Amino acid sequence: MTNPEQADTLPARSLGALQVSAIGLGCMGLSANYGEIPDTTAGIELLRAAYERGVTFFDTAEAYGPFDNEELVGEALAPVRDSVVIATKFGFDIDPVSRERRGFNSRPDHIRQVVDASLARLGTDHIDLLYQHRADPDVPVEDVAGTVKELIAAGKVGHFGLSEVGASTIRRAHAVQPVTAVQNEYSLWARDSEAEVLPACEELGIGFVPWSPLGQGFLTGAVSTEQSFHPGDVRSWFPRFTPEARQANQPIVELVRAVAARTGATPAQVALAWLLAQEPWIVPIPGTRKLHRLDENLAAAAVALSAEDIRTLDEQTASLVVHGARGTGHEHYA
Repeated sequence: MTNPEQADTLPARSLGALQVSAIGLGCMGLSANYGEIPDTTAGIELLRAAYERGVTFFDTAEAYGPFDNEELVGEALAPVRDSVVIATKFGFDIDPVSRERRGFNSRPDHIRQVVDASLARLGTDHIDLLYQHRADPDVPVEDVAGTVKELIAAGKVGHFGLSEVGASTIRRAHAVQPVTAVQNEYSLWARDSEAEVLPACEELGIGFVPWSPLGQGFLTGAVSTEQSFHPGDVRSWFPRFTPEARQANQPIVELVRAVAARTGATPAQVALAWLLAQEPWIVPIPGTRKLHRLDENLAAAAVALSAEDIRTLDEQTASLVVHGARGTGHEHYA
């Protein structure tokens, strides 16, 4: 494994016109969705440690918390704001008092309100990369792209992104306002984007940001078939994390472990190195709450898988049946 002291040499990659570290940090878990939340001090320390190790790309959203994660990221990165790329997201209707999520909302006026609120929470005058978090069935994506285009012209936003979308939506949005990055789930056990989304991104010069690149921990081998999850952990109700699905999906873990043993890397590093080997414009954003996991993940940038290892992972994961729908069970990229 690469020494943590060497991680300040983390290579750069391009997402469209944005240059970022080859591996970013998904910040959601510091404020939401994985059980008990770390205290603010611990979250700030981890975010600053990531920057010290070469990470310049940080991913948050108003929905994470809600709201708390943007505040955490803003406070942690304030001393280095001009040296980092902060991505955040809009797209949900969230009650500002109860913080209850009430469905989708990408109406132009709402987008403008969310951006102003996000700027305040982040403590900055601009958002480097603004994603639509989820498509709104009641608002054409052309209207969304047009609104973000106005926000870019106003200097409040630098670049436009889309999350959890298919190729046709990407093309429609890109025709109105160039899309810099698409963020979909992508990993060795979630390869849906390969059919249409990745080819569209390559054709249009759009960067791709895999969320959950470690399969929400499953691909690291750290999620046992027997363990139970905290009631606040989304894996406690995701179809792919039932005890039966975890048991049925063990061949994927065994495959990654076998490649890791051959390369001298960890399973997490193999899973991330496989993603990095797919295209030079792919930038995964693994999340963690632990410093030693951060070091492990970032060291994946120095893992060079052989052509044989990549082919083995490609072919065998493609032929394995993954049990349990990903996410809530309703996600798809058609």
